[in-house]
Amino acid sequence: MKAVVQRAAHGSVEVNGETTGAIQEGLVVLLGVTHDDTEKDINYIADKVTNLRIFEDDAGKLNLSVKDVGGHVLSISQFTLYGDTRKGRRPSFIEAAKPDYANKLYEQFNDRVRESGVPVETGAFGEHMNVSLLNDGPVTLILDSNE
Repeated sequence: MKAVVQRAAHGSVEVNGETTGAIQEGLVVLLGVTHDDTEKDINYIADKVTNLRIFEDDAGKLNLSVKDVGGHVLSISQFTLYGDTRKGRRPSFIEAAKPDYANKLYEQFNDRVRESGVPVETGAFGEHMNVSLLNDGPVTLILDSNE
């Protein structure tokens, strides 16, 4: 499981011209699922997302998590995180999980984040989405449950 985590002042996602999710201060998470991901991967990434200390404290140090600041998560399914560009010019997505399995794990990830006390907004799985955000910092991290 891979995640691109961006600290955001605000973010939103639109599907067919309608906003399906929007947050103020928090994290925008692009989540990719591969075919051999399990609950262990979900737990690892959800724990990292909710507990990473990437928000500034009163001294300007990155000491606070999204939970500490009362932030939200905007979660976007992103199979292209498993795009392989090593050969040719067209990415191969063979490492991305099949849609039914990917959606199941994506929903479980969102549930796990909610269970930790962090509100989650989402896009629409398998749909074309327009994602907007104001990256705060900028702070962007890449998480991989296999590393």
